[in-house]
Amino acid sequence: MQPSAALLARIRAGQIGGVILFGENVAGGDAATAALVAALQHAATDGGNPPLLVAVDQEGGAVKRLAAGPPDLSPASMRTASTARREGAATGAYLRRLGIDVDLAPVLDTPDSPGNFLGTRAFSRDASVNATLGPAFVGGLQGARVAATAKHFPGLGTARANTDVSPVVVTTPRADLERRLRPFAAAVDGGVKLVMVGNAAYRTWSGRTPAVLSRKIVTGLLRGQLGFGGVTISDALEAPGPSARADEPVAAANAGVDLLLYTSEADSDAAYRELLAAARAGKLPRAALTASAGRIAALKNWLR
Repeated sequence: MQPSAALLARIRAGQIGGVILFGENVAGGDAATAALVAALQHAATDGGNPPLLVAVDQEGGAVKRLAAGPPDLSPASMRTASTARREGAATGAYLRRLGIDVDLAPVLDTPDSPGNFLGTRAFSRDASVNATLGPAFVGGLQGARVAATAKHFPGLGTARANTDVSPVVVTTPRADLERRLRPFAAAVDGGVKLVMVGNAAYRTWSGRTPAVLSRKIVTGLLRGQLGFGGVTISDALEAPGPSARADEPVAAANAGVDLLLYTSEADSDAAYRELLAAARAGKLPRAALTASAGRIAALKNWLR
């Protein structure tokens, strides 16, 4: 699939800092995917802009947009740190050859039952195992100069539905939720470049406000308590939880999210216009915007 003229124009204008590729974008095979990425990056260069971040969900198993590429195992089948690191390294080398520099993986949620909707996307139902295998996969990816993304903070292991299709409020007690933060803390300590903030709400931390729109979670819990200094990225903001608020892009930015992820070009364009208007009206603090821009620039520099 070729990028639309409108998307290329927005890239040239500097309105987009990154793109996400889905299955239909990469169905033509590796050579076509590399050519697509090159065309997108050429548009950024034409506009005098920094390189785009090019992201894909390449977890392994059930979620693998590039079906022919690694990981060859699902996360649940990566039973040792050496296996997870090897799968991460192979994935990073493969993505890098195609010009893709961000993997929206690994999943660091700790499911509370075999019936959790995440299935084999999670390494284990044991948080301590996830705290070992997740950072190993991250290390393999990032050793190949592909940025890893720890998701879905602060954890969907006790969510009763998929946040992609339903609004979710997690009512799990604080002590259990904090125990499930261990894989994220380990990934942060190991230098993971991005953390994806999820769309569920957490009664104990944010009431009915989705995590991605909650300053208590993004800035307080992730940056303050866990000490994360890298790039925060939202889960898809068209999802039922955050999209219930008309001001979701501004709320996410004010919560401390650096990259706002939209899977629709039209929704992305509308969000850009809302953010621009909010910035001009002083509803987005300049210091916070500057800090976000600095973190994104640092990530792009690391990827060069």
